[in-house]
Amino acid sequence: MRNTTALIGLACFALPHTPLLANEAPIEEVIVVEKYSKRTILLEDTLSVSPDTAQLLKDVPGGNVNGNGPLTGIPQYRGMYGPRIGVTVNGAAIAPAGPNWMDPPLSYAAPSQLVSLEVYRGIAPVSVMPESIGGAIVSNTKLGDFSETDDWQRTGRVSFSGQTVNDASLFGGMASFANQSHHIAVAAMSEQGEDQSFPEGKIRPTEFDRQRGEIAYGYRRDAHTFELGYTRNETGNTGTPALPMDIDYFDGDLFRANYAYAGDSWSINTQLNASELVHGMTKYHLRPAPQSPAQWRQNTTDVDNLGLHVTAQRDDNLGHWLLGADYQQEEHDGLIDNPNNPMFFVEGFNNASREVVGVFVEREHRLTDYLVSEIGLRVNHVTSDADAVDATPARMMPPAMMLRDTFNATDRKADDTNIDATAKVWWSQNENLVWYAGLARKNRSASFVERYLWLPLQATGRLADGFTYTGNLTLKPEQSNEIEFGADWSHKQFSMSPRVFFRDVDDFIQGTPSANASAVMMVRMMNMANGTTNPDPLQFNNVDARFYGFDLDWRASINDQWSISGLLNYVRGERRDIDDDLYRIAPPNASIQLNYAAQRVDASLELVAYDDQTHVSHTNREAQTDGYTLINLTAAYQFSDRLRLVVGAENLLDESYLDHLAGYNRARNPDIMLGSRLPGTGRNAFLRADIAW
Repeated sequence: MRNTTALIGLACFALPHTPLLANEAPIEEVIVVEKYSKRTILLEDTLSVSPDTAQLLKDVPGGNVNGNGPLTGIPQYRGMYGPRIGVTVNGAAIAPAGPNWMDPPLSYAAPSQLVSLEVYRGIAPVSVMPESIGGAIVSNTKLGDFSETDDWQRTGRVSFSGQTVNDASLFGGMASFANQSHHIAVAAMSEQGEDQSFPEGKIRPTEFDRQRGEIAYGYRRDAHTFELGYTRNETGNTGTPALPMDIDYFDGDLFRANYAYAGDSWSINTQLNASELVHGMTKYHLRPAPQSPAQWRQNTTDVDNLGLHVTAQRDDNLGHWLLGADYQQEEHDGLIDNPNNPMFFVEGFNNASREVVGVFVEREHRLTDYLVSEIGLRVNHVTSDADAVDATPARMMPPAMMLRDTFNATDRKADDTNIDATAKVWWSQNENLVWYAGLARKNRSASFVERYLWLPLQATGRLADGFTYTGNLTLKPEQSNEIEFGADWSHKQFSMSPRVFFRDVDDFIQGTPSANASAVMMVRMMNMANGTTNPDPLQFNNVDARFYGFDLDWRASINDQWSISGLLNYVRGERRDIDDDLYRIAPPNASIQLNYAAQRVDASLELVAYDDQTHVSHTNREAQTDGYTLINLTAAYQFSDRLRLVVGAENLLDESYLDHLAGYNRARNPDIMLGSRLPGTGRNAFLRADIAW
């Protein structure tokens, strides 16, 4: 398998020599920046039934997903993941309630209710969101739209699906009523699944249960538009075998209000959003409980989010100016206890708050019909704080007491002022070829977990490496300097868009062996008391890192019905301060699809190949993985304007493999050893029916 990706890459570059029949229209002479700066996935076009929205990133050059559970996929883009990637759901930036990101932001945008997923290619504009050091993803579940007459019109859609790998089922629907001045829409969804299977058994626990409802109203008059929206998300019993606990519940209320003005030369958009998210998790209700009642644990956490995003755009003959300001606030609490011992408690986080106030200016300027630039500048002021904490161990064990007292006696407030700057240019050499270059300096301040985790816990905010961690009150902001080059080329029936990137990150926040004697002693004492063998803790510290690589998407039309398309991705993540690789980086991978599209039929045969991953983090005790190849087959038939049926099979040959980004097993399971990497799922046949009106 070591050479699989290289062979596919060679096949990609050999394709332009293949005889092609159809002619493809050339690109526009005047460069349209958005055409090259985004990859947009329209959900009505996808042939998938995965409940995890993050899985869609595997169809985007540079994209991948860290899988900690069936609903807990964390986006990875060019080696970065978690809070380094800005994500919005209907314009709202959502801070998860789970300190281990059991509810990553994209989990609040279920695929069955998603309209589109937009992934910015490479450097994200400063206007998209405040801290997009690793990229930006915009998800939209907008329901319905205005019509063009005073007559009321109704539209809707109902979807059913089922799959065999986990006996999962989904039912969802939406209905919209609109005229040119009003639109009202409602949507609801319910989905469940059992434990996933793989060729050697079951992955336990990976069952899931989620319900989601949404209502929206909009009013439009002349150039003014007002919109209101409310979403209720309820996630029930859901396994996360790569994490120390499983989901008992996630209950969330999400609110949004939007005002937009579209004038002749100025347009204004203002969005206010808020959410209240509560979360309960345990280490005993889905996975086998600890034998000793003293080791039972449950954790309840919550977060309140508040956000405001205001932009004003002025168009002129040569481009546009975009001015804006935004505000994001999050407040976290977390309490660990033992249902068998009412005297035991740990305040993991006590009113841990984080606030980002940002202003930005962005200019897209057409220098000539063949040369366009985009320049952006953003200033963010980030403040964070937390209240004093306490815990039963800190009242009984000297190391925990020392950690608590030191944390409570230290000034916990942090203030950072970060300046981001981007510069990008597109040059159209001819009607078939556009060259691209981009530069960026971006910053990210520490998350609440990285700063305020005071006791050694496995609440790592996304890592799932099996280590206990403590935070660091003195963390500096990460500073990323990035450069990327690329081209967008089309010739007759063939098109391709390669990108090469290089990113140095100063003060990269990474777990390193803790020098805190109290933290080390605490972990060792707990090992002796519980008979465990947890390694010495890590502490979040500033190090220096480097990311580099390339990604490519391409497409070749054979005739009016047949085409071939594919992706090729390579990324390396390295420490610059020591000789080590970064943790949980996607191995080189590629895919090729043979596509057929006729009047009523769409079908695809896909080959997906991942190479060995030998560049692993010794600091995180990361294991190497072998490469693998999967074959997927999907087809859709449009029976009428109203009915569409989708069938397919993922991992058609029932390949046994290990996904490098899947994490390590943390639950006792007769089919998977504790501490071993979680296997990929087996053959999955699925069926989906969509009824629209």
